[in-house]
Amino acid sequence: MKRILVVGGGLIGIRHLAAVREHPYCTLVGLVDPDLSITPDVLRFSSITEVDLPVDGVIIATPTHLHARQGIEAAKRGWHMLIEKPVAGTLQEARALEAVLKDTKVGSLVGHHRRYHAPVKQLRRALKAGIVGDVVNASLIWAMRKPDAYFEGNWRTAGGSPVMINLVHDIDILRFVIGEVVGAVALRGGATRGSDRIESGAVALSFENGATGTISFADTAPSPWGFEAGTGENPNIGTTMQDMMWITGTKGAISFPSMTLWQGEQWGAPAQQIPFEVALNEKPPLESQLDHFIDLMNGETPLIDVADAARTLAVAESIETQLAEVSERGLLHG
Repeated sequence: MKRILVVGGGLIGIRHLAAVREHPYCTLVGLVDPDLSITPDVLRFSSITEVDLPVDGVIIATPTHLHARQGIEAAKRGWHMLIEKPVAGTLQEARALEAVLKDTKVGSLVGHHRRYHAPVKQLRRALKAGIVGDVVNASLIWAMRKPDAYFEGNWRTAGGSPVMINLVHDIDILRFVIGEVVGAVALRGGATRGSDRIESGAVALSFENGATGTISFADTAPSPWGFEAGTGENPNIGTTMQDMMWITGTKGAISFPSMTLWQGEQWGAPAQQIPFEVALNEKPPLESQLDHFIDLMNGETPLIDVADAARTLAVAESIETQLAEVSERGLLHG
């Protein structure tokens, strides 16, 4: 039995809390959150320093700017850690956490839980096996309208950019299934909520293997396209089962999450749809991630550690910086 402490009682923290409570090989130590009114039926601590019970692993699900500091504090106490994405508020902070982890025997895992989706792992294997030949390009859409209340009276009011909250997941998926991103150019969309917060935009990416890609994103536009809507993985977001990513190669193309496969090399003949059986999740990916976290505490290699997640963060930070600079130059007025 692993003794797990959850830090942060927000939307994702509560989901982690429930997963730990229900897992047969975990014991919930308690919840760390300064708001003591959250889940009063759990042993509560207002800060990590107050925790005076044995802990094997900690799940850090607090606002992003706290991740590195709390991760360093956990590492110094010898706690293995699962940190929600993005791994830190800045790449510099991620590197600082990485350096501390190198000096300890503490294992780290970062909550890019989409890597645990069976169809995502299947897509990665299929692309590596050359099912569409050499990957040439990828197109991805993430668009939804978040409720205004999502941004009211909390840290998201000024810092709730979809790049760091949402797009960082999509960037990580592209890295996971296609390869390392070596360049990113971003264009910022207009502001519809009347604030300086980044709301929408478009990104062009280049990959180490020569492929290119585009991402179109918005948190102000209701649509059926997005990972959460397409896969139904988030209980707070409506499910549409629509594709949201399209990948082409030298021998065909495939869309996700339906895994609709097309093959054909001659322009004079239409591409043919090839039957493809989609892998199914045996359990929710968040639960599979917790299984892996337990394995990590027992010595298994992490699927994505702080160093790997820092490479995803570096791409997201580059995009965020470009979009922020556009606003500072006054080129967009909403």
